[in-house]
Amino acid sequence: MTCRIAFVVFPGFQQLDLAGPMAVFEVVRLAQPGSYDWRLVASKAPAVRSSAGVHWPVQPLPQRLGSIDLVMVIGGDGVDAACRDTALIAWLQRASRAGLRIASICSGSLVLAAAGLLDQRTATTHWSRSGQFARDYPAVRLQPDRIYVREPAAGRGAQALPELWTSAGMTAGIDLCLALVAHDHGEALAREAARQLVVERRRPGGQSQFSPLLDLQRPEGRFGPLLEHVRSHLREDHSVDALAARACMSPRHFARCFRAETGATPAHAVERLRVEAARTALESGLPSVQRIATDCGFGHTERMRRSFQRLLGRPPGAFRRAMQAGGAG
Repeated sequence: MTCRIAFVVFPGFQQLDLAGPMAVFEVVRLAQPGSYDWRLVASKAPAVRSSAGVHWPVQPLPQRLGSIDLVMVIGGDGVDAACRDTALIAWLQRASRAGLRIASICSGSLVLAAAGLLDQRTATTHWSRSGQFARDYPAVRLQPDRIYVREPAAGRGAQALPELWTSAGMTAGIDLCLALVAHDHGEALAREAARQLVVERRRPGGQSQFSPLLDLQRPEGRFGPLLEHVRSHLREDHSVDALAARACMSPRHFARCFRAETGATPAHAVERLRVEAARTALESGLPSVQRIATDCGFGHTERMRRSFQRLLGRPPGAFRRAMQAGGAG
């Protein structure tokens, strides 16, 4: 059965956010004819200008939703204006009520959030938009380190919630679409599509190497000095209470302000800083794994291993082995 996709674009959309997913479905359709079909739609037809200046032909937003199985909102610099496009927002809300599967690529998740489709649900977005996302849409359970997130359909009747997929930055849209293909047609077809595209079927890790916390190293970052203290004293107690006391704020107010600015909870930020420091130490090849776990504030190797798996998708030993292999020659 064919999955009919409506790629939703808007003025200033990012072409790679569209081309990557389209390439995945194209390769799959060549291998399995009739698996996917698609069209480009927008609230203003017949053409939409991308951020690169290229005009793409589009169809109007379909009024008959029965001709669509999957709505995929593309991201890009024009996303802020798209969030204020009342026609687009209303159409997405209709698509959600109709039970259509809905997905977003990169910052396209902001449009879904603006339509209220992500409230009380888990989602991700491009790391550079995480702070904005957390401030503007606090009802969404944002996971800024994830490459993509799938929220299964839930509920019944008037309370039914559609299946939702959100992805991080541009190439993460390819990861999302490969996962979607595996969900629809099996892992073998997804692996074959990845092989044809010369990409990894399952990319290790999240977006931690592009962490929004890096932005806070700038002097104007509100919590920059605090995070620099954490980075320099990883072995200390960095509970919310301890960090709030250092910031001269109540724990509750501190946690709320910190998440609004960084897109991460204080605990997640501390964990990420510890993981980044431990990864650098592992790749240097100097101390033992236990010494690194201690110096970086994990206390023991098992706790460090769990953090690495959660944030990077690989255990600490994988980074030590990669360093050793690189120096073997």
